Amino acid sequence: MKQKIQDTIAAIATPPGNGGVGIIRISGVSAFEIAKQLTNKSFLPRQALFTSFRDEDKTVIDSGILLYFPNPSSYTGEDTIELQGHGGIIVLGMLLKRVLSLGARLANPGEFTERAFLNNKLDLAQAEAVADLIESSTEQSVRSAQKSMQGVFSEQINELVDELTELRVYVEAAIDFVDEEIDFLSDGVVEKKIIDILERIKKIQKTAQQGQLLRDGMTVVLAGKPNAGKSSLLNALAGHEAAIVTDIAGTTRDILKEHIQIDGMPLHIIDTAGLRESNDIVEKEGIRRAHEEIKQADKVLLLIDSTDSDIDSVINTLPSNLNITKIYNKIDLLGREPEIIENKDETQIYLSVKKGEGMELLINYLKNSVGFNGETDDVFIARKRHLEALTQGHKFVKSALLQLQNKAEELVAEDLRQAQNGLSEITGAFSSDDLLGKIFSSFCIGK
Repeated sequence: MKQKIQDTIAAIATPPGNGGVGIIRISGVSAFEIAKQLTNKSFLPRQALFTSFRDEDKTVIDSGILLYFPNPSSYTGEDTIELQGHGGIIVLGMLLKRVLSLGARLANPGEFTERAFLNNKLDLAQAEAVADLIESSTEQSVRSAQKSMQGVFSEQINELVDELTELRVYVEAAIDFVDEEIDFLSDGVVEKKIIDILERIKKIQKTAQQGQLLRDGMTVVLAGKPNAGKSSLLNALAGHEAAIVTDIAGTTRDILKEHIQIDGMPLHIIDTAGLRESNDIVEKEGIRRAHEEIKQADKVLLLIDSTDSDIDSVINTLPSNLNITKIYNKIDLLGREPEIIENKDETQIYLSVKKGEGMELLINYLKNSVGFNGETDDVFIARKRHLEALTQGHKFVKSALLQLQNKAEELVAEDLRQAQNGLSEITGAFSSDDLLGKIFSSFCIGK
């Protein structure tokens, strides 16, 4: 890792394609010298210089703006140069080739942000938020990613880790002085602090779940027999004619995906082929794909024609452990009012997609089923690994409380240590190289 951090890296930081402006970013110990050889000019920190960028034989490759950010006051914490030229694919490629010939190497995906992390400019949660901001699909997810980048999530985690550290010191000190007449662990102070930490982790978990929804969205599969109204429901939720709708059974033969948002919550809606017995080789393949999507869905909406008395033939083909939400469509044909019936075993929603009756019931149900309340002012962006770390942290702190009640002081200290390490993985204060490699490899090159 030490040898790697000594390298000077470079990459095109703007998207592929032609544009008005293209940016090449250079970072590392040789960045300043490379820029001098490229321009043959002097330049000052944080002052824009209009100049020509020259090839080895002094011919001009391009003209544009040079910006110099000396360490440690740069994004990466290293000497950083930004070359802002014209945004053509060929001219940027020529300029990058020249930079590489002067001693830089091509940056790996996410390596600029990785260096910012390694140089303590960002913690791991903030670094991940950089990628999440770039990939945000809604205004709410942008705001939440900004909160994580500003350290809102990290600050809460760091406070918890600090309190767990202090608690560990207290517990281990009490164990060391076990021969004293005073039992420091039986006065209720430690128990109260552990209970308080448990409550705070649960509160952070709730907010993180909202943040993960804003980042990843929810995948909803529309399933059911042909002509039950799946494609009509997709169009209604999408707000436009995304799917072909006809009275002919089996119109949808392949998977149709639409990415939408409802009150800021991203939804990945998947329309599937009608489930039935078929001898048509194309339709059979569509039905097979439908079953594959059903297995992977966060939620399955089973569309049922309210006038159809035979729904068991479809339900029996679905996995037995699947939590199905039954959507009884076409209630206008029966003169029935929209209604939602929720019980322990299943949820039934009665609506008419064609008439638009009961759609609000469905939308509210989708939001409530995943705990999305639409209030994102205090929500930070979060990932699945953050939720897993919080769950593990909560488990070990809860175990510490149980061990304390059982007078197993050594196990209390160990559980608190495990919780501390688990939560520290969120910010990267405690993390493996494998985890870092996996996270930064998902970034785009140049960031």
